[in-house]
Amino acid sequence: MEVIPTPLKLIEKAKHLEKVVSLPQAAIMNIQLKAGEEVAEHHSERDVIIVARKGIVRFEVEGNEVFVSPENLLHMAPFEKHSLRAIEDADILVIQVEP
Repeated sequence: MEVIPTPLKLIEKAKHLEKVVSLPQAAIMNIQLKAGEEVAEHHSERDVIIVARKGIVRFEVEGNEVFVSPENLLHMAPFEKHSLRAIEDADILVIQVEP
């Protein structure tokens, strides 16, 4: 067992990206964004699951807009191009899993 801290960093600085777990079949990143901050278009070679712990984030995935909040999850298949923009201050977990 391992407890992995993911403290709120937005008080001390803007955009925060940190890999918090790296396993052979998966990786977990913590991304914290202030409202209006963006992550440019990119893709992953793995399946990706987005979990919003706080706030609302607008994702554009292959030209389709979707909003992720604490009430839902987003799954993206490998190689789907996507970008994101925080609508509110946001704290998300990005879980990458080998297909």
